[in-house]
Amino acid sequence: MKKVLRVTANVLAWIVLIIAFLVTIIVFSSGRNNGVANIFGFIPMTVESDSMKPTFSKNDLIICKEIDDINSLKEGDVITFWTVIDGRRVKNTHRIMEIEDKDGAKSFITRGDNNDINDTAPAYSGDLIGKWTETKISGVGKLLNFMRTKKGFFICIVIPMALFFLFELYKFIVTLIEAKRPEPVEQLDEEEIKRRAIEEYLASKGESAESAAAKASEAVNTTAEKAEDTAEKAVEKLEEAAEKTADKIEETAEKTADDAKNIAEKAAENAAAVTAEKAGEAAE
Repeated sequence: MKKVLRVTANVLAWIVLIIAFLVTIIVFSSGRNNGVANIFGFIPMTVESDSMKPTFSKNDLIICKEIDDINSLKEGDVITFWTVIDGRRVKNTHRIMEIEDKDGAKSFITRGDNNDINDTAPAYSGDLIGKWTETKISGVGKLLNFMRTKKGFFICIVIPMALFFLFELYKFIVTLIEAKRPEPVEQLDEEEIKRRAIEEYLASKGESAESAAAKASEAVNTTAEKAEDTAEKAVEKLEEAAEKTADKIEETAEKTADDAKNIAEKAAENAAAVTAEKAGEAAE
């Protein structure tokens, strides 16, 4: 919402600036050209009477264009020209009713669409200001006339332009302040937050499954390695026990053989002694 308001304010500010700039050009241009403003060949005019009604009315703004070739004018065209009314030289915009050509000098008989008779004085080539482009803006001419006054220029031009530059200065300061702050977290709408939460949940679940599988595989490998080590150690212990048992059996057998030999020797000695003793007794 804030972004929309900011864009709208920017657009309105630029529109006001452009209008103020155009009006400034019109005011200064008309001041240097006997009250006739000229913007790149186009002449904005304020209608001063209802003589051309209903084509356009008093206080309408019409746009005329400079006449490059006087021979291009024809009957039915609407032209703006200088004329004298009540002893004053004023601008007039009427329709061409006839074109007179005397020795190469053209003059134009004109009449207002709301008038019953032609204008008393013809318009000569030196009096022409421009030709109507059939463009009009109802009621804007009065505003243009007001803006040409000192009061209107101050209210409609100076104040809006001052506000525009103050607004641009404010935006510049805000931009500098925001540039020094850490970038704000992007504001997301509710649907976007839900979507991202689901994606993160699924991603975490996928990572958990992969992690569990990896851990299980690692545990199986570790268990297998431990079992293999245990088996090897058991075999080694069995081999050592067998070797020790064999050694003990061998030692026992040797000892038994020695004992049997000693017993046999003693028995033989005893038998010999007994025999000798008996033999001695018999001899006696």
